[in-house]
Amino acid sequence: MKGKVLGAVLVCVILVPAVPLWAHHAFSAGFDLENKFTITGTLTKVAWLNPHIELWLEAGEGNELETWRLEGMPPSFFRQRGIDKTRITGEVGRLLTVKAARARDGSHFGLIMAMTFADGKSVDLIPEDFAP
Repeated sequence: MKGKVLGAVLVCVILVPAVPLWAHHAFSAGFDLENKFTITGTLTKVAWLNPHIELWLEAGEGNELETWRLEGMPPSFFRQRGIDKTRITGEVGRLLTVKAARARDGSHFGLIMAMTFADGKSVDLIPEDFAP
């Protein structure tokens, strides 16, 4: 009996830590990395959350504005590149240019590959030659 309990505990100890890794998706599952686009618009909202930050841009002209939701890397990735939460939230209301990979479902959703702030500072998030 002790052996069965010990075996069950061992299986849990080994498998449970792997669940978050298994549950996490590959970028290529939701985004078409061959379908890249560049968009410039006004940053309207920032969600500085794990596992990925999200930005919302309003882009277009006149009455034909479109809202785009853009997913980026986790906050720690941005901090390692000198971009903290204060910097990004301070950009709300300003122009932001984003290079992204389009969502596979064709919606106004993309994976941020690079971005350039209104002051010209750029940050590359995913290399141009990235292959999943």
